[in-house]
Amino acid sequence: MARRKVSIIGAGNVGATCAHWLGQMELADIVLLDIVDSLAAGKALDLSEASPVGKFDVQIKGTCDYADTAGSDIVIITSGLPRKPGMSRDDLLQKNARIVSEVTRNAVAHSPDAILIIVSNPLDAMVYVAAKVSELPKNRVMGMAGILDTARYRSFIAEALHVSVTDIQAILLGGHGDDMVPLPRYTTIGAVPLTELMDEPLIEAVVDRTRKGGIEIVNLLKTGSAYYAPAAGAAEMAEAFLKDKRRILCCCAFCDKEYGIGGRFIGVPVILGANGVEKVIELDLTDSEKKLLDESVAHVAALTAKVDQMAI
Repeated sequence: MARRKVSIIGAGNVGATCAHWLGQMELADIVLLDIVDSLAAGKALDLSEASPVGKFDVQIKGTCDYADTAGSDIVIITSGLPRKPGMSRDDLLQKNARIVSEVTRNAVAHSPDAILIIVSNPLDAMVYVAAKVSELPKNRVMGMAGILDTARYRSFIAEALHVSVTDIQAILLGGHGDDMVPLPRYTTIGAVPLTELMDEPLIEAVVDRTRKGGIEIVNLLKTGSAYYAPAAGAAEMAEAFLKDKRRILCCCAFCDKEYGIGGRFIGVPVILGANGVEKVIELDLTDSEKKLLDESVAHVAALTAKVDQMAI
C-alpha cells in the first residue's frame, strides 16, 4: 500500500523543522519544496541522512518543482517573510498575501484533494487568502496558530507552577496576534482548574506573555522568528488528519454562525479528523470574553478587507 504524502512549501526554518518532526513521527513520505535552487534538496538530503540515527523510515525529497508534490494528502504552507524586531505580524500582509496566493494556486493544481495547513503570517489573513484562491471546501483549509498559542500558554503555566506541561489543557480564541483571547476559565492542570492554583495577577501576567510570545522570540533572535513550536504545531495537526484522531485542538478555522462570527477564519477549538475540521466547538462565553473575541474578530476582518483590495 502506498504511503501517505505530505508536502511542505517553504524550506526555511519552519518548513525544514516541520519536515524533521514529521519524519520522526513516521506519518507519511515528505516533499520539501522551495523556490531557492537546491535549498530544499540539501535540507531533505541532510534529514534523510539523519534517519538511521533517528530511526525513521520515510522518504524525504527536496525539490523546486511543484509536480513532485502531486497527490499530496496534506500541504503545509510556511512560505513568506518572517518578522523582524519592531514588526508586527500585520506588517507582512501585502508581501505574504502575494506569496501565499501563488503557492496555494500551484499546490492545489497538483493536489486538488489535499488539506491545507497555513503557517505563514499574518496567520488568519493568510488562511483567508488560501481559502479564497484555492476554492476548496472550507473544512479543508485552516491555520496552525491556535496550537502554537496554546502551547506557549501551557509552557508558561508549567514554568510558573513548576508542573509538567503534559498535565495542562488549555483553550484560546481569536486571531493570532496581540488581541488573542486565552481562556483561564477553560484551563486545567491535571483536571484542576487553573484558578484554583494560580492567583489573578499571575494569570494575567501569563496571559499577557502568551499574547506577546511571538515578539519575545523575535526580539531575542533578532534575525528571524519562532520555528520549533510553529513546526511542531503543524505536525500535530497533520497527525490528527492522517490518523483520523478527532483531536480537540485550537486552530484557525471557518466560523459562520458559531460565536456569531458570520463567515470568517478565526482561532477556535475544533475537532480535527480525516475530513479536516469536522466540527467547531462553541463555548459558552462570559460577556467580557465575548467582548474580547469580538475585538479580535474585528481586527482580523480589517486585515481580510485589505486582502480583498489586493490583486491576488
